[in-house]
Amino acid sequence: MRFVVFDLETKMSPFSRGRLDVRELELTVAGVYDSTEDAYRAYTLEELPRLWPLLERAELLIGFNSDSFDIPLLNRYYPGDLSSIRSLDLLTEVYRALGRRLRLDNLARATLGRGKKGDGAKAGAWWEAGLYDKVKEYCLEDVRLTKELYDYALAHGALKYKDLSATKDIKLDTRHWLAESAAPAMTHALPL
Repeated sequence: MRFVVFDLETKMSPFSRGRLDVRELELTVAGVYDSTEDAYRAYTLEELPRLWPLLERAELLIGFNSDSFDIPLLNRYYPGDLSSIRSLDLLTEVYRALGRRLRLDNLARATLGRGKKGDGAKAGAWWEAGLYDKVKEYCLEDVRLTKELYDYALAHGALKYKDLSATKDIKLDTRHWLAESAAPAMTHALPL
């Protein structure tokens, strides 16, 4: 099964009612891991047409907070509907099992022994300062963390998190993660 792990970076915008409004954000970088090629790549806004065929051939899109943030944001640029591709949002899986949301950094530090190298606000500032390669590197590191968390969960049926001073397990039902999709992967990019 071909899967793509992905993450997006944006220019920061003001919070709307205490939350980032996906409709007001501008994408700067899309980072992806392609399981078929075992390769990581970053795409800028101008390079997105090269990303579409890769996503369309995927049988599963994997992200962190991707169902409510990354997919809706990327759909603003995509000429079709990426929500028609089966997705696995690790944050949603954690929420189902634990009953609360956790940060990627918390899960990565407790499970993998290392965390994020910044945050979205820093990535936005780096972009504004012209540090484009630094934003790409940051985005791809988040993709790497997400992929490694996915791999760990598949192997162990759990992820770890820090709760106060204790490290705890989150038991996850991963049986459906590898199930083949009933719908075939798309095979061509839609016209722009």
